[in-house]
Amino acid sequence: MGKGPGLYSDIGKRARDLLYRDYQTDHKFTITTYSPTGVAITSSGLKKGDLFLADVNTQLKNKNVTTDIKVDTNSNLLATVTVDEAAPGLKTILSFRIPDQSSAKLEVQYLHDYAGISTSIGLTANPIVNFSGVVGTNLLSLGTDLSFDTKVGAITKCNAGLSFTNTDLIASLNLNDKGDALSASYYHIVSPLTMTAVGAEVTHSFSTNENTITVGTQHQLDPLTTVKARVNNLGKANALIQHEWRPKSLFTISGEVDTKAVDKSAKFGLALALKP
Repeated sequence: MGKGPGLYSDIGKRARDLLYRDYQTDHKFTITTYSPTGVAITSSGLKKGDLFLADVNTQLKNKNVTTDIKVDTNSNLLATVTVDEAAPGLKTILSFRIPDQSSAKLEVQYLHDYAGISTSIGLTANPIVNFSGVVGTNLLSLGTDLSFDTKVGAITKCNAGLSFTNTDLIASLNLNDKGDALSASYYHIVSPLTMTAVGAEVTHSFSTNENTITVGTQHQLDPLTTVKARVNNLGKANALIQHEWRPKSLFTISGEVDTKAVDKSAKFGLALALKP
């Protein structure tokens, strides 16, 4: 467990990972290779129905500087340069996409024992400025996430979050969409030996007066095999099994059933990640 409160994106992350991470109904294949000079090349393919998407990511690490260059099937190029620990607790990230000239962005993150700050600004004439900050400790933290569009002179995003962490329990509360959505999440480790955990997320929309409830669990059958399941109040039930058949190489099978429309066929997804 870290000493500080982390970044705003860390609030509720353990519950989100339990409930949503690795679930999919598409087919995905990822393979990573390493050159003798230390360059990591990751090729990915994703089949969504009749659509096939692919990209190639090249990563080069040189001391505390990491450069990522990704090219997809539409010839879009995304470049990200990360400078880690230029000063204690400081990380700088520069990213831009070609041919989208307005996508260039500079982000600075700073982690402290009692605060976590992330601020970014678009490198354009009228940029969008984003600021998120968290204060507290690794036990209790309070944060906010704001975006300001200088072109229209208005706040486009205003969120707030609260997180409480105990030895085996994490609870969080988020107010999103400029106060229109209230979300509460819960993550509890039942058995550390088998990584058995349960989680839940409840979201209420004030504008529509609708509630969305999702509950899930995970369990480690053995040190290499994990099963997960989730269900929500809309009747969607999902399950997956993930096996690490060699270090860092994962094979995942997931499925989804609509319990309120059993006449519809179930959806299945496959994901294969290969690393040397």
